[in-house]
Amino acid sequence: MSTVKMGAEYLEVAEKGMAAYRAPSLTQPHKARQALRDAYEGKIDPLVGFYCGVGSVPTSRLMAQLGADIIWVDWEHGQMGVETMTSIVHEVQYMSEGRTMPFVRVPGHDHASIGFALDTGASIIIPQVDTVEQARHVVSAAKFGKAAKGSRSAPPFRWLPGMGDARIDPALSLWENVNNQAAIIIQIESETGLKNLDAILTAVGDQIDAVWMGTLDLRVSMGLDGLWGTEPEYLDAVKSYEDTLKKHRKANSGVCLNDWTKAVNKAFVIVGGDAFALVGEKATISNARQNLHPLANKLQTNGH
Repeated sequence: MSTVKMGAEYLEVAEKGMAAYRAPSLTQPHKARQALRDAYEGKIDPLVGFYCGVGSVPTSRLMAQLGADIIWVDWEHGQMGVETMTSIVHEVQYMSEGRTMPFVRVPGHDHASIGFALDTGASIIIPQVDTVEQARHVVSAAKFGKAAKGSRSAPPFRWLPGMGDARIDPALSLWENVNNQAAIIIQIESETGLKNLDAILTAVGDQIDAVWMGTLDLRVSMGLDGLWGTEPEYLDAVKSYEDTLKKHRKANSGVCLNDWTKAVNKAFVIVGGDAFALVGEKATISNARQNLHPLANKLQTNGH
């Protein structure tokens, strides 16, 4: 845990990575809200994220040691249940010794899934937020207590007395501390969500820490192919999205994948992932075939 006063964690990032934002216990979420805010304000570099979509616990142990700021655990599209998702989050926390923050993309908006993900000690990413009503529901499911507009159930055996319940701010309850630590990122993935983004951030923007334009689903909703594009209607949608975030002073996030122009004005970017790495090995197989074919002919010529 950082020894500097609250709000000055960014001063230790160069030495400690995201351990500068870790909580008193690795069973608690990092001070992820503060980390996103610091990245948005330029106090630290954009947060570097690595995508975990395969859903493998052993693989997550390796990913936890890569030095990423965030591991995105894709519970929405990954083939994993609650137990596997929980194990992956814990591997990220413990194997990185708090130097990497786990974020879980939940499979929907249901109260239980949001609670399961947060109870692991992760922050959350909410897909396909289209309306103010959906955003209010998400915030309610993710926060403890009326003051935070929350209805989240307190996990009785998660942060036991003397075993994980230490507080960052002793003036606040454990639940208020956790509210202030775990981050919420919402994904805007349709024209409807884009149209309602201003109203969403007006209604509950104080509890939403970053927004992510899900370009693949957005383009599908617009009848367009690919992850990105240059169609006028798509570029207009991107501008509308960015203008809305600027109006509300809200952190932007998204996929980069070595096209660094896609990282401009973003506080958090995904730069790689387990699935992407495996796809890249297709070239290794192709290269092997090209180089082994002449050797096979040579073996036949030599009579072996």
